[in-house]
Formats: sequence, C-alpha cells, structure tokens
Amino acid sequence: MGAEPLMAGNSQRRGRSDGAGKKRATAGTGGKNRRSLVGRGATPPAEARPGHPAQRKAAAVAHARSERARARARSEETPELLLGRNPVVEALRARIPATALYVVTGDVGSGRAGAKTATDERITEALGLAADRGLPLLEVGKAEFDRMSQGALHQGIGLQVPPYDYAHPDDLIDLARNSGRPPLLVALDGVTDPRNLGAVVRSAAAFDAHGVVVPQRRAVGMTASAWRTSAGAAARIPVARAVNLARTLGSYQDAGLQTVGLAGDGDVDLHEYDGFADPVALVVGAEGTGLSRLVREKCDVVVRIPIDRDTESLNVSVAAGIALYAAGMARR
Repeated sequence: MGAEPLMAGNSQRRGRSDGAGKKRATAGTGGKNRRSLVGRGATPPAEARPGHPAQRKAAAVAHARSERARARARSEETPELLLGRNPVVEALRARIPATALYVVTGDVGSGRAGAKTATDERITEALGLAADRGLPLLEVGKAEFDRMSQGALHQGIGLQVPPYDYAHPDDLIDLARNSGRPPLLVALDGVTDPRNLGAVVRSAAAFDAHGVVVPQRRAVGMTASAWRTSAGAAARIPVARAVNLARTLGSYQDAGLQTVGLAGDGDVDLHEYDGFADPVALVVGAEGTGLSRLVREKCDVVVRIPIDRDTESLNVSVAAGIALYAAGMARR
C-alpha cells in the first residue's frame, strides 16, 4: 500500500499514527527553546528608550539642569563684583568683607550736568575707606571694566567681595548651646530677594537670634547686596546653608527646638503663642508663595500676624522682624 498523498491542509509535522489510528507523542526540544518563550517584560517608557524623541528631550533637560547647577556652583566659588558709587560706599561703611577696590581711570561719562563733583566726593570717600582697611586699589580702563562688569552700569567703581563662608546648620545649635540662652534660629524658605535676606539678618542680630538658615536651592544667598542691607549685622551673626530645609528642621526638632512657621493663614495669632521663651526655630516663607508644603508640614505650629483686611500681606523681612520682636520680648 503506497504512502498517503499530502492534501491541502495536511501537515508534515503530524505525530506518528499507530495501527489503531491514534497519534503517538513526538520528541520534544528538551527545553532548548525555553528562552524564546519567555517574555521580555513591560515596555519601557518613551523617556528610557534610546533614540526616542522623548528620551532625547529628557536627556537635554537633564543636561541643562546639570549645566545650571555647575554654573551656580562656579558663581558661588568666585568673588562678586559690587558696582556703583553709592553701593560701594555703603558697603565699605558697613565693612562688608572685600578683597579689592576697582576704579576706572579717565572719563566714565556721567550723563548729567553737575555730576562730576558728586562723583568725586563718593569715589574719594570710597578710596579713603578702602585705604583705612588696607584694601588694594586697582586702576583699570573703561573698556576692561565694561568687560569685567558684563555691561552692567558701574559708574567707574567696583568692590570685589569674596564668596560668603557659610556655616553648617548644626553649627548654629552648638553656638546656641554655648551662649547660655535658649536657641533662637531663623529659617527662610524660598526667599529670593537679597535685600530681604539682609534685612532679616539685621533683625535677627538685633533680637539676639543665634543664626539664620537658608536653603541651598531656589533661594538667595549672602550676596554683596544682602551684606550691604544687613548694615554689618552679617559680620556678627552666622548664616548657614541647608541642602534640604525640611530635613534640617527635622534635626532641629530632634534637638529640642519647636519649629514655628509664620504665614498669613496661620492657626494661631502671634500674640497668643506663648512658646517663644523656649528653644525655637522661626520659619518664614517667601512673600507671595509663603511656606512650601514640605516645610510647613515640619512646623509644630503656624502663627499669623493680624493685619488690616485691606492689606494683602506684609513684606517678608517686616513680618520676620515683628515675630523676632515678639520672641525678644518673651525672653526678657
């Protein structure tokens, strides 16, 4: 009897048939092809797929952030140039740290009649103050100083200010414990105006606070403008920089301080809070945005300053000054 011819739909891989028409088992692979049957897992997001437009965009954003961080670090490690006749004279009067005084030789152009006498008086005073401190006097040409100041208005004079030497947040606790007084610290959350920072530092020094803490990111540091606004108080009170302000507040709580937030929608009126005589970290948010969520969650209590309903809010440095005055009165 000849072989059965293949018909349409028949398969050559059919199992062998015994005499009763039943199929017998065919030989398996022995597990050799098991890997080919295993799935490859979930499809990765577009940002993680090499060559995908979303991945290229995410990489570009990450690179830009990295460059901004490096630029910020470089700017904090290099001296700052404080420009202008009045700012330079005020900074020298306040005895902010400085390393050199630059003066442009020749005509810098006043732009208005009668300005030469005033210019001479302010520059003469700046020269005298710098000489009293033994600061080097460096004369430069206008073109060179234009380049150094990156085109900003300089009025022919500039003061070189070294980078600020920040304390560690834990150093403020040690300083407070050695003072014999209950710790009083001020933490600023997201304040970006150097004049506000300088004014808060000035108030903190006036009411015997032990130090001021500012975040490392998304906040202003101790620039020359902040130094000048502090009117020399920054030389008497340390300013610390926290990598994570919420975590720093947590460490202050562990050290026995009560964290007191200050916000317009606080739960307790300032005059009703009776804990300022105890160890306290006063937390002040930025004007407009206020305290961030994570920082507010780290506050044991949030107080408010009652103000007239027609006034939307107080300037951050004014609000901090009022709260520090209340703390100072409670400690007398």
